[in-house]
Amino acid sequence: MNAALFPDLIVNGEQVPHTVVAAETQNHDAPAGKPGIAWRKAANAVVIRTLLLQEAKKRALEAAPQEVAPGKFETQEEALIRGVLEDAVEGTAPNADAIRAEWAKDPERFRAPPLWEVSHILCACDPRDAEAKHKAMHRAQALVSMARKDAKTFAAIASQESDCGSKSSGGTLGQLGPGDTVPEFEAILRTLQEDEITSQPILTRHGWHIVRMDAVALGAVLPFEAVKPKIADAMEKASWAQNARTFVAGLIASAKITGADLKPV
Repeated sequence: MNAALFPDLIVNGEQVPHTVVAAETQNHDAPAGKPGIAWRKAANAVVIRTLLLQEAKKRALEAAPQEVAPGKFETQEEALIRGVLEDAVEGTAPNADAIRAEWAKDPERFRAPPLWEVSHILCACDPRDAEAKHKAMHRAQALVSMARKDAKTFAAIASQESDCGSKSSGGTLGQLGPGDTVPEFEAILRTLQEDEITSQPILTRHGWHIVRMDAVALGAVLPFEAVKPKIADAMEKASWAQNARTFVAGLIASAKITGADLKPV
C-alpha cells in the first residue's frame, strides 16, 4: 500500500487499522482515479469517531443501543458516541426576543400545511427490475406527450391507461396533504403550479407517474404565538449542533493525530 496516499492513522497513541479506514471510504466521494481523496475524507471521519469513543471511555460512559427505526438499532459505538455528546453538549434555549427576531425575518416561512388536489397516471413497475423499469418508462414518456398536448384529455387517458385504482375516477387522487403520499411523490407536488402536468414521468417505488396538479391551497401564514414553540425548538437544536461542533473541534485541537489533516478535501 502506498504510504503517501494511505498513511498509518494514529489518534492519541491508538493505531487505527487500515481496514477501518478502508471500510469508511465507501461513504465518501472522490474524483475518478484519485482514491487518496476518498481515503483522506474517510480518515478524517474515523479520527472524529475515534476521539469521541476515547472520550466516552475517559468519562466511563455506558450507553445501551436505541432503536432508530422499526427493528433497527444503533451499534454499540453509535450508542457511545450519542452518549458522550449528550453528556458533554447542551443547547442554549433562546429568549423571547431572539425567537421573535427569527420569526420576523420572514413570517411567510411559517404556514399551515398546504392542500393539493391531484390526478395521476401510473405506469406500474418494480424499480428494482431494470427491464420492467425501462419498459414502463418508455410507456410513461409516451403518455406524458399525449397528456400535455391537450390537458383536457388527461382524465380519459388515465381511465384507459393508468395502472392505479384511481383510473375509475379519471386518475383523481382527491385532496392530499404533507405525509399522505410517498416522499418521492410529495416532492413533485411541492413543485407544481395549478393545472400543470409534469414534463417527464416521475419514478417512485410504485412505478412511473404522470402528475397533474388540479388545485393548490397554500396554508395560511400562522400567527407568531402559534409557531413560537416550533421556532424555539429549532433554535435550541441549532445551538446544540453548533456546540457539538465546538466540542469536537476542542477534542481535535488537544489530540495528537498522525495520518489525517482534518482539513476539508
